[in-house]
Parts: sequence; C-alpha cells; structure tokens
Amino acid sequence: MKNVIILCGLLTVVSFVLSSCSTSKSTADRYTREWRYEMEPVNVGTQGSYLVKVWSYSKKPVVAIEQAKKNAVHGIIFTGFTGMNGVTGKKPLTNNPNLEEEKKDFFDPFFADGGKYMKFVSITNDGTVAAKDRLKVGKEYKIGVIVSVKVDLLREDLENAGIIRKLGAGFAR
Repeated sequence: MKNVIILCGLLTVVSFVLSSCSTSKSTADRYTREWRYEMEPVNVGTQGSYLVKVWSYSKKPVVAIEQAKKNAVHGIIFTGFTGMNGVTGKKPLTNNPNLEEEKKDFFDPFFADGGKYMKFVSITNDGTVAAKDRLKVGKEYKIGVIVSVKVDLLREDLENAGIIRKLGAGFAR
C-alpha cells in the first residue's frame, strides 16, 4: 500500500512537471508567432556579423532569453534596426513585408525550436542578464539580451534557398 501511495505521488509530480514544460513551450511558440521584440545595435561585430541587444517579452525571464535568439534573426531578416550610440543602423535583408507569409513553408521550420536559425546566432554573455536589462512591465518581463548574428552566412543561406535575391541581382553588367 505504501508503495502505491509513493508511486501515485511520483506520477502526480511528473505529470505536473511535464504540463508546465508544455505550457512554457506553447507560450514561447505564441510569442514567436507574435514577434514581440525590440532591437538596438550594441557595437560593431566581427566582420560579417551584427552585435545587437534584443528586448523580448515574457511572463518567464528564461523564455524571453531563449526567444531573444529567434527575435534577433527575425529582426535582421525583416525589420533591421536604427543606428544609435555611434553604431550605424542596418536595413533588413528583405524589403518584402509579405515574405514571411509567402515563404511560410520555409520560415515555420526555420524558426521552430532548435531550427536552422540557431546556426546564425549566439548569446554573447552566456545567458546571464544584467539587472538593468531585466524590467518588470505589467505582468511580464522585458529582458534585454546581447546576441551576435552571423549576417553574411544568414544572407548566403537565404539566397541559396531562393528566399531573398542575391545582392547583385537585377543590376545590368
């Protein structure tokens, strides 16, 4: 009888942990679909990369930190960023506002958890967030994470997949 009670207790704990993991994942997926972020330049990155701070929103700071990587790549492709603090702003890799919807079959798996976007981004501060970059806004957090995006490799990959035009395309030689 004692073993049955212990087993029931363990099953309850395991099911609670699994349900909270799936809730966290579905929340992260929802925030990814909404693309709620702000992006600003931090410094000039190494050649072929941008160093940016991405502000992501979530009720759980750990979710916002993970989403920052997706948001940074999304921002480089679709929104670009304005310059500040002596760092030049950059235009997005595409000027087609409908590209994400038009190429949904490409972008859905690209931005999925563990998707191809991971190849082009890294968090520069090992995931730790400075106190000034962790803000409580209403019922959620606004978390600032500095990431490096390998823009040259990202552009090349998108060009090779036929998602964006090559830099010199359309010009007569």
